[in-house]
Amino acid sequence: MADFGSTDAEAFRAEARDWLTANFPTSLVGVEVAMINATGPVEGDALLWKQRVGEKGWGTPTWPKEYGGGGLTPAQARILQQEMNRIGARNPIGGMGIMMFGPTLLEYGSEEQKQRHIPPICRGEIRWCQGYSEPGAGSDLAALQTRADDMGDHFLVNGQKVWTSGAQYADWCFCLVRTDFTTKHEGISFVLFDMKTPGVEVRPIKLISGVSPFCETFLTDVKVPKENLVGPLNGGWTIGKRLLQHERNSLSGGGGSAGRFAAGTPLDKLAKTYVGVDESGRIADPDLRSRIIRHQMEAKAFMLTLMRAQAEAKGGGGPSNATSIMKNVGSKVGQERAELAVEIMGAQGLGWEGEGFTDKELEQTRNWLGGKATTIYGGSAEIQNNIIAKRILGLLDHQ
Repeated sequence: MADFGSTDAEAFRAEARDWLTANFPTSLVGVEVAMINATGPVEGDALLWKQRVGEKGWGTPTWPKEYGGGGLTPAQARILQQEMNRIGARNPIGGMGIMMFGPTLLEYGSEEQKQRHIPPICRGEIRWCQGYSEPGAGSDLAALQTRADDMGDHFLVNGQKVWTSGAQYADWCFCLVRTDFTTKHEGISFVLFDMKTPGVEVRPIKLISGVSPFCETFLTDVKVPKENLVGPLNGGWTIGKRLLQHERNSLSGGGGSAGRFAAGTPLDKLAKTYVGVDESGRIADPDLRSRIIRHQMEAKAFMLTLMRAQAEAKGGGGPSNATSIMKNVGSKVGQERAELAVEIMGAQGLGWEGEGFTDKELEQTRNWLGGKATTIYGGSAEIQNNIIAKRILGLLDHQ
């Protein structure tokens, strides 16, 4: 249900449409500027679009205006998204600052921290990375050993993080560190540091897909000012868990990335191109036809459930433990789509390089391989199942 009147809704729709008409470069129809920004510099029309949206605050439409957000109601934000979809415009402001850190800082940060860090996130000026997992603390994140020793006016951080997404491009890092070794969960703190700080070393990890979105991050005597502690000392586990809810919400599609499940050529059209059609114009292979239909039904059901969960979250204080359900289902839907696409394309869906393949075919191969990680990062499927069992179903461990 809209949270403002129909007259106001139409007035805002007209305002959004006029602004987009005047400011969106048509050369960027369908272009994901935020993805470009994640891996390198943004130039030309992409930079212009990013700057305009950042100045307007519409990259973070529902965030408070006093921190650089749009200050829109959820209903207005939906209208804005509808109008952007209508003309093929994509939100150019993205990344971990938007998906995870920003929403968490708005809840737990001091006023000084919010004034310092939120406006650059809203403008897309700062890229963030996440210092969570370690070689010995992946699924059991609370076993982390990266230490932050109190040196008076600063912490001295030593340790290693792994699977640090985008660390080679990031400007800042939000990081879980151990400030008390006498207890497990209650000995963790949440700190921020500049990636240019002496002692920070980043080594990209090359994946099977041929790219390096993840890194190893080594921290040696890294000085972190005390003002970069978010929340209370040894209170980082609560903040860290909340951030993971925001992350799972984004990974499942709730952060505006849901369109990736329908990205590219629809499977039925892809099949008609590569497999062919029968005398009735249907996909020639009846078994494949039924599996595509089943997948499309599951994807549609997931998207409708996701929309309902988003609406409930906006009225109930943000993402809940239901994000674990959405993360697992969203990962499954995405992986099944990639598997079907490769099957449909046959040998053309297995190209790696060289002649004989189109760019889209090569991209599909990498997307298929890269998507294998979605059931692992952001908390593995098994971890999500544990959360669902304990925090949603109320099941307890039996000795």
